[in-house]
Amino acid sequence: MTLRRQCEVRGSREAGLTLVELIVTVTILGILAAAAIPVARFEVRREKERELRRDLWEMRDAIDHYKDAADKNAFQTKVDSMGYPPDLQTLVNGVDVQGKKVRFLRRIPVDPMTGNSDWGLRSNQDDPSSDSFGGQNVFDVYSKSTGTALDGTKYSEW
Repeated sequence: MTLRRQCEVRGSREAGLTLVELIVTVTILGILAAAAIPVARFEVRREKERELRRDLWEMRDAIDHYKDAADKNAFQTKVDSMGYPPDLQTLVNGVDVQGKKVRFLRRIPVDPMTGNSDWGLRSNQDDPSSDSFGGQNVFDVYSKSTGTALDGTKYSEW
């Protein structure tokens, strides 16, 4: 057999992957994929927490703007409301200010932790740590989720 023929035979034998190499490669890819799953779950939870903080900030900001406008006598409020809105839907529906409809919130956001738009409410007359709504006005909002955040705090305390 010539040297050239020996090289051709040897080259065709070494052209593919052996079964062992293929198993090792698949095993390594499986280990890497298994390590990536917890990281992906962590990132999804972190994004939900960011969304919760943003939604709470947005609703509290709308409540503050409503209160500021009420304090400037831009519209009529109930005497016992202390200038706070009666409910979150009022912020969405808006109020008439000098013939114009002023809305403070586009929509009531969905709580990313509970999956619904049913938020915990506190009125100015309620105890700050209370989880029951007195109904006089909306002074603050919080998540009704019983879960714990990545930083160890309860979502309902945010």
